[in-house]
Amino acid sequence: MTRPADTHCPYCALQCAMTLTPTVLAEPAEGAPGTPVTVSGRDFPTNRGGLCKKGWTSAELLRSPARLAAPLVRGADGAFHEASWEDALDLVAGALRDIRSESGADAVGVFGGGGLTNEKAYLLGKFARLALGTSRIDYNGRYCMSSAAAAGNRAFGVDRGLPFPLDDLDGASTILLLGTNVAETMPPFIGHLAGAQAAGGLVVVDPRRTATARLTDEGRGLHVQPAPGTDLALLLGLIHIVIAEQLVDIDYVAARTVGFDAVRRSVAAWWPERVQSVTGVPALTLRRLARRLASGAGTYILTGRGVEQHVDGTDTATAAINLALLLGLPGRPGSGYGTLTGQGNGQGGREHGQKCDQLPGYRKIVDPEARAHVARVWGVDPSDIPGPGVPAVELLQSLGRPGGVRALLVHGSNLVVSSPDVAAVRERIAALDLLVVCDFFLSETAALADVVLPITQWAEEEGTMTSLEGRVIRRRRAITPPAGVRDELWILAELARRLDCRATFDTDPEQVFEELRLASEGGIADYSGIDYAMLDRGEAAYWPYPRGSAGTPRLFADRFAHPDGLARLVAVSVRASARPSADDGELTLVTGRLLEHYQSGAQTRRVPELAAAQPEALASLHPATAERLGIADGDDLELRNDRGTVRCRARLTPDIRPDAVFLPFHYGDEQAANLLTSDAVDAISAMPEFKTNVVRVTPLAARTRRTRRAVAGVPA
Repeated sequence: MTRPADTHCPYCALQCAMTLTPTVLAEPAEGAPGTPVTVSGRDFPTNRGGLCKKGWTSAELLRSPARLAAPLVRGADGAFHEASWEDALDLVAGALRDIRSESGADAVGVFGGGGLTNEKAYLLGKFARLALGTSRIDYNGRYCMSSAAAAGNRAFGVDRGLPFPLDDLDGASTILLLGTNVAETMPPFIGHLAGAQAAGGLVVVDPRRTATARLTDEGRGLHVQPAPGTDLALLLGLIHIVIAEQLVDIDYVAARTVGFDAVRRSVAAWWPERVQSVTGVPALTLRRLARRLASGAGTYILTGRGVEQHVDGTDTATAAINLALLLGLPGRPGSGYGTLTGQGNGQGGREHGQKCDQLPGYRKIVDPEARAHVARVWGVDPSDIPGPGVPAVELLQSLGRPGGVRALLVHGSNLVVSSPDVAAVRERIAALDLLVVCDFFLSETAALADVVLPITQWAEEEGTMTSLEGRVIRRRRAITPPAGVRDELWILAELARRLDCRATFDTDPEQVFEELRLASEGGIADYSGIDYAMLDRGEAAYWPYPRGSAGTPRLFADRFAHPDGLARLVAVSVRASARPSADDGELTLVTGRLLEHYQSGAQTRRVPELAAAQPEALASLHPATAERLGIADGDDLELRNDRGTVRCRARLTPDIRPDAVFLPFHYGDEQAANLLTSDAVDAISAMPEFKTNVVRVTPLAARTRRTRRAVAGVPA
C-alpha cells in the first residue's frame, strides 16, 4: 500500500490533520522494521496545516525496533517467550473461562483507554458485558475528563468538551484558561488565541509561569498565579464579585437557568480580600478579572486538568460553569464555556461503553429504556447486560483481593505509570492470576503481563475518532501492519468466539461503526446520522447527529439538555478536607506535561528526537526554595511522602511558586510522578487527586555536580 492517506495525529484530542505518504525503498535496509512514512501537515480547522513536535515525529514509531511482532507468553522460568496467535488466545480464553467458573464473571476486569478508536471503545464495552459477562470495566479517561464530564452533565445535561467549533475562539476578545497549558500540550491550539491576545484579553490561571502563561506578556493579557489547589476559592471569589458588582446577565439567568439564589448565598462569604488570603491573588486583580469577563461579547471560559484533577474537581469545574452561566456565555453566539479534552479520543472513548456506568450513546446503564435499546441492537435480553461496575481506582484496588478481580485485560493504557499511588497498583497487579495487555511496545505495564498481544498502530488501521470539539473524524490506514500483529477488533472477536459468546463481533471497522450508530441512536451522544461515506467526503460531523439531521456544531443555542431546557446553577463550597496541609519542610507537588512527551511516555520516550530533548524527569523548584533546602541546579534529589519516593534532578526556575515543586508524569520506574500521588478520589466523578500532594524534597549527595557535568560533556 503506497498511496498517501489523509488522517489525523495519534496523540491529543486536537486531532490535527495530517497526510501520511509511504515511501517505497528500492533496496530496503536489511532488518529494517516496516515501511518509511513521511508526515505532512494538512489544512483543517483545528491545526490549519501545523503540527507540534510529537505530530511531526509520530511516524517514527511505525518503524521502531522496539515494536512487538508476536504474542508473548510468560513461561515457568519467568521470562517472555514468543507464541503463535492460536496458542496465545487459547491460553487467555481458557484461563478466563476457568476464573469465571470458579469466581464469577466479575472476577474478570477490563481496563480501556481514551486513545482507542470509537469502534474499539464500543466493541470493548460490548465484549466485557457480553463475552465476559462482567461489570468490571472502566478506562483511563477516569483520570482525565471525569470531573469535567460530571460537572457538564449536572449543569447542562450533556458532556461535550467544547460545545462549539474550536475556530469560534478566533473572534474572542477575552479567553480565560483555567489549569491548562495548551502551548505545550496542544501547540497548534494557540493560533486560536490570537484574537484575544490582540485585544489584551488572554487570561491564564496557573500556579506555574508556563509557556501558555507567557503568551499574556507585553500587554496581551494577564497571568493569575494562585496557590496550588485554591482554584475553587478563586472561582467563588470571582462569582462573588460578579454578583456584588451587578455584572450578572439577569435576563439570561432568569430565562435559561435555575438555582441562582442558592449560588448567590453560597458565595456571600467569599469577598475579594478573603480570597486573596487563601489564593495569594490580589483582590485588585480579582476585581479587574471579573470586570474583564463581564465587559461584553466575545468571552470564553475554558478549563483543563489543572483545576479538575482534584478530590473537589467536579465542584471546581461546576464553579467555572456557574461563572459562565451568570455572565450569560453558554449558547450565546461568540461566547461560551468548554473544557479541553486531553487524550486523542477522550471524548468518543467515554461515549460508547468503556465507562463502568454507561452504555453506547452516553446512555446510563441503570436506565431500563437504555438497556432495552442496546439489547435490541446486540440481539440479547436486557438481563444479559450486567449492571454498573466500579470506577478505575476502585477497580484497581480490587485486583487480587478476595471477591475482587483475578484477571485483567488492558487496552490502550499504561497503568503502572499513569495511575495514582503507583506502588500500590504494582502490588495489586502482582496479585492477579492473569494480566493480559494489548500494546505495540513493551510498556511498563506490558512488562508485568502474563500475556502480551501485539496490536496495530494508528497508521495501520481504519476507524473514527471524536475530537475535543465533538467532531467525528476518520482515521485512515496508510501502510500494511507487520505480519505478526493483529487489530484489537479481531482479537476481541476471536476471544468472544473461544468464550462461546452468541453475540456478533464484527472485525470490519465500518461495520462496527454501523452497529455503533444503531446503538447510539436516540442517546445523548447520537451518531446515527453519521457514516463513513460522509466522513470520507470531508463533511463536518458534530454530535449529536440524529439520522436525517445536519449535526450540532454548537450546543445550547435554544435550550440545554435537561428535560426543561434549563441549565442548573449548582451551589458548591470549599471543603477544609479537600486541600492537603504542608509543614515548613514540605512542598505541594504539581504534576503535568512537557511539550515533547505524551501521557505515560510509552510512545514518545521511544522517539529519539523527543527522548533526547527531554530524556529524564526534572523537578522544577523556585531558586529561593532551592537555596533554603540547600539545592543547586542539576543536583540529585529525592521527593518523598508516605506513598513512595521519586529520584530525579533539580531544575531551578522562577516560573514556579516557592511553595510548590513541579514534576512531569511521562516517566516510569523510580521517576514515575504517580509514586507520590494519592488514590483519594472526588466523591462524584471518582477522579483521583493528582495535582496537590504534599512531598518532602531533599538533596542527595551520591553524585556531585562536577562528576555529572563531566560525564555529560559540560564544563564543571
